Amino acid sequence: MAKQAKKTDRQAVIDSIRSQQSRSENRRGLAIVGVCVLVAVLIIGAAAFKPLKDWWDLRAYASASLGEIGAKASTCQEVVTKKADGNQDHVDVGTPMTYPDAPPAFGQHWNMWDSMDRKLYSTSDRPDLGELVHNLEHGYTILWYDETIADDSAAMDELRGIASKLEGTTNLRDKFKAVPWTSEDGDPFPKGQHVAFTHWSVGGVGETDASKQVGVWQYCSDLSGSALEQFMEDYPYMDSPEPTVV
Repeated sequence: MAKQAKKTDRQAVIDSIRSQQSRSENRRGLAIVGVCVLVAVLIIGAAAFKPLKDWWDLRAYASASLGEIGAKASTCQEVVTKKADGNQDHVDVGTPMTYPDAPPAFGQHWNMWDSMDRKLYSTSDRPDLGELVHNLEHGYTILWYDETIADDSAAMDELRGIASKLEGTTNLRDKFKAVPWTSEDGDPFPKGQHVAFTHWSVGGVGETDASKQVGVWQYCSDLSGSALEQFMEDYPYMDSPEPTVV
């Protein structure tokens, strides 16, 4: 009887230990699940935060005109031009392209171009230079911004505001793209300049003499919707080699 009692006592101890271990494992399991849920919520929240922030930031520019966004036009230098070439000089997609100008306003380009619906790009998703130069041939104005702008959250908010004023694909006057220019693309902009507008001009709307084609540049030390608006008025999409191609 004594042996049986001792055996029963030992079994009770074992059962108690197993029960405690089971409860401890359950708590650890719940803790792991809780951590996983928290991480998932944070990931989902982070993914949702940026679009929500971008939407909220754009509200500040909802009632502003393009010319009211950013610095005054005086922040930009005088427009400069250079004789252009490369009209209809198409090469296969993927062909390495380098350009002597920073950034390019004309030249040989890929036989593919980017669609009109996207207006603002970052370094992670920007089309290749050979593709963008083809857009220039079609009358686009391209705003190139350097790393100084890219690293400035307030400046990027302004750039989103500018791009929002040129949304859409039905009005060809809104042929516009804002894209980053990096050290991998070529030389930096002139000292103190962080933004550049480029356009491929035929020398005036309706001009058919290819020898009159020029590349057009305007450099700015800061973002200026006012300067951009004037630039696009002076060099509209119709003033380009292929203005009717979207």
